[in-house]
Amino acid sequence: MKELLFLILLVAACYLTSAKEQNDDKLMYITIASNETNGYKRFMRSASIYSFTPKVLGMGSEWLGGDMKYAGGGYKVNLLRKEIEKHKDKKDLVILFTDSYDVIVTGEAKDILKQFRSFNANIVFSSEDSCWPDESLKKDYPLVLHGYRYLNSGGIIGYAPSLYKLLSTNEIENTEDDQLYYTKIFLDADLRKSLKIKLDTQAKLFQNLNGVIEDVALDFQEDDTRLINTAYHTAPIIIHGNGPSKKHLNHLGNYLAKSWVKGLGCLSCSENQLKLEDLKEYPKVLVAVFISLPTPFLEETLEKIANLDYPKNRIYLFITNNVAIHEDLVQKFVAERKKEDYIGVKVISSSDNIKEWPARNLAIEKCISISCDAYFNVDSEVHLDNPAVLKLLLSYNRPIIAPIIAQIGKLWSTFWGAVTEDGFYARSSDYMDIVNGERRGIWNVPYIYGVYLIQKSVLENPETKPDYVYNLKDHDIAMATNFRKKEVFMYAVNLDNYYGHLVKTDVVSTTNLHNDLWQVNANQADWEVRYLHPQYYEALNATVNEMDPRLNGGYENVPTDDIHMSQIGFEQEWLYILKEYVKPMAEKLYFGYNSDGGGANFIRQNCPVVNTKVGWALIHPGRLTHYHEGLPTTKGTRYILVSFIDP
Repeated sequence: MKELLFLILLVAACYLTSAKEQNDDKLMYITIASNETNGYKRFMRSASIYSFTPKVLGMGSEWLGGDMKYAGGGYKVNLLRKEIEKHKDKKDLVILFTDSYDVIVTGEAKDILKQFRSFNANIVFSSEDSCWPDESLKKDYPLVLHGYRYLNSGGIIGYAPSLYKLLSTNEIENTEDDQLYYTKIFLDADLRKSLKIKLDTQAKLFQNLNGVIEDVALDFQEDDTRLINTAYHTAPIIIHGNGPSKKHLNHLGNYLAKSWVKGLGCLSCSENQLKLEDLKEYPKVLVAVFISLPTPFLEETLEKIANLDYPKNRIYLFITNNVAIHEDLVQKFVAERKKEDYIGVKVISSSDNIKEWPARNLAIEKCISISCDAYFNVDSEVHLDNPAVLKLLLSYNRPIIAPIIAQIGKLWSTFWGAVTEDGFYARSSDYMDIVNGERRGIWNVPYIYGVYLIQKSVLENPETKPDYVYNLKDHDIAMATNFRKKEVFMYAVNLDNYYGHLVKTDVVSTTNLHNDLWQVNANQADWEVRYLHPQYYEALNATVNEMDPRLNGGYENVPTDDIHMSQIGFEQEWLYILKEYVKPMAEKLYFGYNSDGGGANFIRQNCPVVNTKVGWALIHPGRLTHYHEGLPTTKGTRYILVSFIDP
């Protein structure tokens, strides 16, 4: 009995000693980066969220590892070997190494150490579903019945002495491939056994995204958002957007590392914001306006730019107009602006015959030449209804940021949440929630267009400067593609309730004196602001106790001089006006009246003017509409509250 008790105590003591030794393990995080890219800053933020301060190797030094778009990176092995040599005798030191530009950390040291110990290995590599860079080595890999089979060098964890032996096994040139270096060691069965190397085949600690995006999903917890691997029911901590999966990592990064949390919203949005009121003077901004196609309600577009709540003496206005029918309007607008206190006003006219992409590049160059602090692009279909939008974008303090603006009642907006391999639109899982305002935040997206702000740091760096040319693609696709290739993040923001709206430009009349009059269906809200009497809805919602008897026979004995709508190509638009505006008013004013919205399809010439801007429309169905107080009338003639053409 005493012997049994002694054995139990001995086992317990050994267990406690072992547990103590494990708890005494220390974790050191090492990464490599030569520049503080957007991806690097995201990585460092995620590490700090979980109380890591990674040791960064190579920062500020010339990158000697070759072109990382292809096989290369031996420089990383040599840098890492030199650093770990300092710690090669620390048996209780666990070293975690990951890439930085395309990595997000999502857990604490204790969680990482727990997962590492579960492997019962001295070194653990992340794994992936493809054999790179040498597919011929597939046959040499140990079989994996359930998991990712192939080694990936973007994530390594192990005890310091073992890692040093791994890194010292062979020599490697700076421009040789680091992943191939590790792969050959792993595929040597004797070395694999002696170094006690294993792969994280089920993404318990490391998740490589390339080729397996469908295996992962976001888990929206109350205090954090985590990534889960639905194929193997694991919760990886180090998320690596290797290869072409970087776009998806950007999407996930909008939520991971406590960036956006259910119930709390966007926690990262308040980070690094700029308080304009604390500055000695507002940033100098070049506002570049591009009129590239016939645009309805362009006058309002320009008025809203002129009415931005921003000091004129901190704005340089650069306007490019490639549409001849808008030339008079643009020249009038420019003449008025030159009377104001802008830094300068420049216009490229349609007669200058400068194509779109060179014009956009000229605007960028002008911004740089005047030492601007930011470049603000506004295309003609963008209505900046919120005068504070420029101040708001500057305060968010992101390198490139676009306000999320959509067509009224539509899903077409100034950003895409995902793109195809060719750079065209693809639906993202959160696009609907974002564009409808059900999720609010600052979102890293692969495409923006129409309206965006670019900071000086992006403009003046030759490696990140905007470029509107790529394989003959449209300027917006080209710009976004080039930014993605340079791994420059583009953001879209919907933190505030409303920034503005887009007009539709796909159906535009260009042959009439008042082309926007034909937009009653395509851009109804803008049409109402321009042409519908401001008291229309007030009158529609008012209490009315008036009836008008039907004229005998439906005719009136008043001499008329009418122009039928079909004569001016306006019949369908007029029928729409009757149905949308006249019919509801008639049914309100004349109890019991019901109409299909039809009526006499003509306008009365020499209509009396009761509005300083436009004349009043006149119809003659005999009984449909309420007359406006003060207008001369004859029996059977009624004026409606729609003012839409000059008399």
